[in-house]
Amino acid sequence: MEKDGELLHYTRQPAAVGEKVPCRICWEKRFDLMQQHSGEHMVSGLVHSRFGYDNVGFHMGSDVITIDFNGILTREQLKEIEAEVNKRIWENTPVEIFYPSGEELEQLPYRSKKELTGQVRLVRFPGTDLCACCGTHVSHTGEIGLVKLLSVEKFREGVRVEMLSGRRALQYLDETEAQNRQISMRLSAKPDKTSEAVEHLQEENFRLKGRVMQLEEKWFSQTAKEQAGRGNVLLIFQEELEPDSIRRLADAVMHTCGGRCAVFAGREETGYKYAMGEEQGDLRDFTKEMNAALLGRGGGKPFFVQGSVKAGKEEIQKFFAQ
Repeated sequence: MEKDGELLHYTRQPAAVGEKVPCRICWEKRFDLMQQHSGEHMVSGLVHSRFGYDNVGFHMGSDVITIDFNGILTREQLKEIEAEVNKRIWENTPVEIFYPSGEELEQLPYRSKKELTGQVRLVRFPGTDLCACCGTHVSHTGEIGLVKLLSVEKFREGVRVEMLSGRRALQYLDETEAQNRQISMRLSAKPDKTSEAVEHLQEENFRLKGRVMQLEEKWFSQTAKEQAGRGNVLLIFQEELEPDSIRRLADAVMHTCGGRCAVFAGREETGYKYAMGEEQGDLRDFTKEMNAALLGRGGGKPFFVQGSVKAGKEEIQKFFAQ
C-alpha cells in the first residue's frame, strides 16, 4: 500500500531492521493489472491518434477500469476503437520498452501527462500507442486477450469510459451471457432474441396497465357515488395498491362525500400507504397529529396529503373514531 508518498509492504511475522525477508509476487494479481494497464494504453493511444483527446484521468478499480478523456466520444466511435484495439491485440506484436536519448526523445510523438526531464521510459504498443510510463505491461499484445468497452458517459468537459481487459473481460462476458440465458429461459426466447421478447413484454405490460386503469376508474367512480354526502369517510384496504391509485380514489371520493376522505391500503405486517383530502379544507394540523399517533410520514398541500404509516388497521380505525 502507499502512505505519505511511500510504498509499504507488510509481513506476516515481525522482522528486525536489516533482516532479509523472502517475498513473492502474486502473479495472478500482477498479470491482471498488466492486462488492464496495457489495454488502457492501447485504448488511450488510439483515441488520442484518431480524435486528438487526452487521457486526463485513469483509475484501476477492483471491478472496472475508468478512463477520462477531455473530449466527447459517442458509443459508435467507441465501438470502432474497441474493434481496432482487439485487432491489434490479436496481431500479438512485441511491446517495446526503451530509454531514448534526449535528442531522440525530442523527435518522438509520445504521450505524457506532464513535462518530463532526465531519463524517460517509453512504452510502445505498435500501431496504437507510444507513452511515457513506469508501470508494468505485457510483453506481447496477445497476452491482453481482449478489451471490452462497457460504457461512456458525460464527465466534466469530456467523457468517462468504463472498460475491462483480459480475464476480467472474459468473466464479464460469462456473467452477461449467464444473465441473458436466464432471461431467454424465462421468456421462452432464443438467446439472440431476448431484446425483442422484452420489447413485446413491455408492450403487453403497457396494455395491461391501461386496462387496469380503466377498471380502477370505474371502481373509483362507483365508490365516489356510494360515499356521496356521508361527510368524513375512512376507507381501508388490506391489499397493496399503487400510491397513484390511492391518490386517485381519495380524490374521487373527497369531491362527493362533503367532508374529509382518507384512503389507506397495505398490509398489517408492512404498514399502510395513505392519501387524504378535503375540498377547501386545511389538513396540516390533522396530518401532523395523525403521523405522530400512527408512526407515519408524509405531507402535501393543505387540502390533500399523501404518505405512509406503520400502524395496523385497528389503530387507524381507533384514531379516526376520535
